[in-house]
Amino acid sequence: MKNILLSILFVGIIFQSCNTVHNKNEIKPYLVVLSLDGFRWDYPDKANTPTLDSLAKAGVKAKSLKPCFPSKTFPNHYSIATGLYPDHHGLVLNRFHATDLGKNYSISDTKTVTDGEFYGGKPIWNVAEEQGIKTATLFWVGASADINNERPSHWSLYDEELSKQDRIDSVFHWLSMPEETRPHLIMGYYHEPDETGHNFGPESNETLDLIEELDSFLADFFTQMRKLPNYDEINFIITSDHGMAELSPDKVIFLDNIIDTADLEFIDGGNPVYNLKVKEGKLEKVYTELSEYGNNLLVWKHNEVTEELHYGTNIRTHDITIVSDSGWSIYWSWFNGKSLGTHGFKNTCKDMHAIFYAAGPDFKISYNQPTFNNIDIYPLAGKILNLKLPKVDGKIENVKDMLKTK
Repeated sequence: MKNILLSILFVGIIFQSCNTVHNKNEIKPYLVVLSLDGFRWDYPDKANTPTLDSLAKAGVKAKSLKPCFPSKTFPNHYSIATGLYPDHHGLVLNRFHATDLGKNYSISDTKTVTDGEFYGGKPIWNVAEEQGIKTATLFWVGASADINNERPSHWSLYDEELSKQDRIDSVFHWLSMPEETRPHLIMGYYHEPDETGHNFGPESNETLDLIEELDSFLADFFTQMRKLPNYDEINFIITSDHGMAELSPDKVIFLDNIIDTADLEFIDGGNPVYNLKVKEGKLEKVYTELSEYGNNLLVWKHNEVTEELHYGTNIRTHDITIVSDSGWSIYWSWFNGKSLGTHGFKNTCKDMHAIFYAAGPDFKISYNQPTFNNIDIYPLAGKILNLKLPKVDGKIENVKDMLKTK
């Protein structure tokens, strides 16, 4: 009942001032982007999500948001931040060996996550800072790294234990700061429902219960934001990096039953997508063995990945890229994988698609946006904030219709 009442208020009052459009000479625009990791595009159709439903009525809802390949967390959050495919910004997987640097990168290693050498492209927060706009991030991929000697004005090292209320309070605090220090771009990250989707599967009661819990979190978030005197000047985006696919214990590919591990120098990635570095003279042997496996396993040599995936040309993708069909797992025979859901599959698989909702003074009301690529969020943010952007893979043409005419 609490959520329903909040939603009615949300639709009827929250964005009542959004019928006007920013005049950039009068108002310096605001944009707050929140990402809920692994929030599949159709979860709101399966659970009770009154806050998201009301957000769609007050602003924009996309049919779905298409991630980049591989549909993993770090590559896609950084693609949103840079407007570039992973092949072009360098975070090609969650874990990889950067042969160009002679160093390993891992999402669980703070030393590498904060090492700016791994990150290509120009994150939106750096572009904004250079053009006089203060920014703040809460655990967004890349924001804790010194990239080209630049960082957001406000950032912090990842702390999964930070409570939901503390996250809300952080955003409220930043937006309450004096104008000269107040960030006008804020980007925040939360690790659910990804963790629950992995552990219990995307169709489980546990995951759907968690979706409803997150919707309540968003209700609390907007209740707090409404207390800001400049609330009606703020644009909000609620999105995610990827979706989640159901796994079956009967659909498993064991790599060591196909190839000889002695032929590999190393293997990067994790179920269901990997990049292989093959020992000298073994490329054709390994490639042939993998290719002849047959159904449910896709295999490409470096520079030969299908064009639609925009992947496999970066030196960090090594010699061979493999990915299984959706719902299939790739493990070693000695690894006892117990995950009931995962992601990383081709982005043409609809289960990999994520959510996108937006509302605020620059967004149309009750607008249904067709599916678009997550790299298009970068030019969209640039348009809202009146930024001059570098050339990227994302295209404003794909998303401009969700904005009011300035």
